[in-house]
Amino acid sequence: MAVERGGRVVTTTESERLRAAFMDTVYREADRDDVAFYRERATAAEGHVLELGCGGGRIYLEVLAAGVDADGIDRSAHSLAVLREKASERNLSPSVWQADMSAFTVDQAYDLIYCPFNAIQELTTIEDQQNLLESAYDALDSDGTLVFDTFVPDFEFIASTWGEWQHRTVQFRGKPVEFQTRTRLVDTVSQEYISEKRAVWPDGSELFSFEGRAALLPAREIELLARNSPFESWHATGDYTDEPLADGHSAQVWALEK
Repeated sequence: MAVERGGRVVTTTESERLRAAFMDTVYREADRDDVAFYRERATAAEGHVLELGCGGGRIYLEVLAAGVDADGIDRSAHSLAVLREKASERNLSPSVWQADMSAFTVDQAYDLIYCPFNAIQELTTIEDQQNLLESAYDALDSDGTLVFDTFVPDFEFIASTWGEWQHRTVQFRGKPVEFQTRTRLVDTVSQEYISEKRAVWPDGSELFSFEGRAALLPAREIELLARNSPFESWHATGDYTDEPLADGHSAQVWALEK
């Protein structure tokens, strides 16, 4: 299938590849402390490291560049293609493959598995969330650790911004692209939401549009998942620091020890 993008006709595959490259640009512009946090955790690991949901390599490539023996998985082949291109530009040799983080198997044991940038929230069923924890447990060394983060649901922020389109300009391949986003709650019982994203070239033609479904994960729900997992112990900190998770933190970071 072919569609028109930026005044020219491209295939659906190329369109999806452009979307992956554009979103990688957006994510790299984000003001987040997670890169340094996960790089520090990875360099301190005594064995192999695995990233779940490595995407275009925003975190993974920094871990790899730090000399860590790291692998990565992601469900998007197009995002992995972006990662490999960026790795080639930096003379890095990534070990990544396409897989579903809710049901993955590996052929070696890892000292650290981490799942950054709210990725676990994309698993909207309890079964998938439990499967991720069980898959990670099985893939870890006897004393390994799973680390992941999610945002802390801020209902004042949600009430004031969700449901409205947000607009900003992103420089992409030498052109100013209008990036439009909207997040809206679609199931008040399961606390699931849809995030809509749309990018438009300067001439008004659409670069891409898509939506993804995810679920809010407050700390108590995550603790219940941990209690029902095979892991022996767990703790939560806030905002990529050593501070115990508390009111006022915007990110919750969970470490589950085998």
